[in-house]
This record gives sequence, C-alpha cells and structure tokens, in this order.
Amino acid sequence: MNDPEFTVLSRSAFVGMGTKVWHFSQIGDQAKIGKNCIIGSFVYVDRNVVIGNNCKIQNKALIYDPAVIHDGVFIGPGAILTNDKNPRAVSTSGEIINTGDWNKVGVEVFEGASIGAGAICVAPIKIGKWAVVGAGSVVIKDVKNYSLVVGNPARHVAWVGPSGVKLRKLSDTLFECPKTLIKFEEIDSELYEISQQ
Repeated sequence: MNDPEFTVLSRSAFVGMGTKVWHFSQIGDQAKIGKNCIIGSFVYVDRNVVIGNNCKIQNKALIYDPAVIHDGVFIGPGAILTNDKNPRAVSTSGEIINTGDWNKVGVEVFEGASIGAGAICVAPIKIGKWAVVGAGSVVIKDVKNYSLVVGNPARHVAWVGPSGVKLRKLSDTLFECPKTLIKFEEIDSELYEISQQ
C-alpha cells in the first residue's frame, strides 16, 4: 500500500497481497479487496463492498455498499456505482434517515467488464462479463455479457470481445474479434463465444 498516512483504511477492511491503494482513498468497514488491484487516488470504497483480484479502480471512483466487483474489472475515473434508486436524506416525518432505515441495493460487475470515465450505474443492476459501459453513460438496466452500451439512458450499440474492441459481423448471428479472431454467436439476443475445437 502506498502512503498509508494519506489513506483512510478501516481496521476491519481486507486488502489482498500486491494491491496498491493511492493517496486520499477511503476503504470502509468490512470491505474486501482482492490481490494485485490498483485503487487510484480519491477513490471511495464503501463498507461491505467486495472487489475481486486484478481490478483497476481509477481516481475519484465511488463504489457504494453492497456493490460486488468480480475479477479483472476496470472502473474508470469518476465512475459511480449507486445503492439507492429513491434516495432521501429525511423520512416523511422529517427525521434524518440512518443506515438501518432503508434497504440498500447494489451494482454487480462481472469478470472483465469495463465502466468508462464518469459513467453512473444506478442500482440495482448487473453489468455482464466483458461488457463495456461507455464514458459518461447512465446505466439503469442490466447490461448483457459482451455488450457495449452508451448514452443516457445507456443502450446496446455493439458487441465487444475480451480484447475490448468491437466485434466484426460475419452474418446475422456470427461475429468475430478482429484482434484475436475468436468467433461468437448471437442466440436469442445473447452472445456466446464459440468453442475452439
């Protein structure tokens, strides 16, 4: 960990071997961060958040409880993963709302997915494996595996492979990664990698 005097790390948080946490970041109670991650400057990881191995969380990202981030995920600078679809500071009687007064809902980001700079993911949603959320997008519904979504609200515009580049369309249902030449098939609006024999 780098410069711990400039980082707020809860005593009950767990940070895996090889993970680097940069200046002025905050890691909350019971948060779990896996091995070989990079947590940039001014990142907020809320209590109970789970982050897998080999993730990159860029500067000023905000990740709220109960988010779950699987292995190999990239979260761009200034991205926000929310936890309340109907936020209020006070109850209808005017009393301040405390942690126990509302039901948190989370964002789950699956293996290899990337969330672009400044994107907002409005819980409860799931971001599929190897999906890409374009910079500045506002995601309000689940994102399929390998889907590239952009805009406000975010919408599917293309398929991408694990290399991160758009897939080339070979036919109505067949696609190929121009970088790796791995082929994929679209079945019922879902994309599947074709097993290499």
